[in-house]
Amino acid sequence: MGASGLGVHGPTGLSQDGPAPNGFATPASARILAAEVVIVLSLSLLPSAVDSLISLLTAPLAGVSAFVYANVQFIQQLTGILFALAPIALVLYLARRTGEGLEPFGLGTGTLAQDVPVGLLGAVAVSAVGAVIYLAAVSLKINRFVVPVPPLGHWWTIPILVLGAIQAGALEEVVVAAYLIRRLRQLRWSAPIAVLVSATLRGSYHLYQGWGGFAGNFLLGIAFGTYFVRKGRAWPLIVAHATVDIVSGLAYLAFRGHCYFGACIR
Repeated sequence: MGASGLGVHGPTGLSQDGPAPNGFATPASARILAAEVVIVLSLSLLPSAVDSLISLLTAPLAGVSAFVYANVQFIQQLTGILFALAPIALVLYLARRTGEGLEPFGLGTGTLAQDVPVGLLGAVAVSAVGAVIYLAAVSLKINRFVVPVPPLGHWWTIPILVLGAIQAGALEEVVVAAYLIRRLRQLRWSAPIAVLVSATLRGSYHLYQGWGGFAGNFLLGIAFGTYFVRKGRAWPLIVAHATVDIVSGLAYLAFRGHCYFGACIR
């Protein structure tokens, strides 16, 4: 059978950009495929591989002590933060593959200079309301006491606190606010329902803190989701969230061992 019989009409390769049989465009370049591979592995087995490597290099093996890296806990914290960013990379990758770009997800950088001050102002409001809800919930014994910092007593405690806060803020706002709400709206869900689903999800994965954690984050989800629907910007949400987490951690370090309104910081 000749080449024409096989349906081959020219050279094939990664550069093809016509539609594949399943309706998706074929990869435009090896660079895109490489990004895809890294993201998939980062969301699955690569973190375990890296953690296993660190474990191997920091513990005795067959009765022989291997090299013990003095800052192994710091490396573990750092790699944990790094791999937690993988879902964000997936969102950015999908935005590129679909041709949507970053703007529909509120991640365009054209108004970043205006977004940062708005985010900082939002952080002030969130911190004030959040502190009241948290202290009230702890006093009513419907919330667990939350330690918002990495392991204490290390030179890297504050740097990891800051990096972790940025990672958490970016992950939640990109995935739970920007990505989820946009996709639900594309599925023709109404804006209020999309915001409600986003807020419920946000509150649900904070239930480990107690009902106060759920309520506070649910209300935060309503506020942030409504802002995203109206303004179409995610950067202010990221800045506000990261700032609140950083301030919460630093406040814990500063006021640890004191009691306020029946809630003791221990």
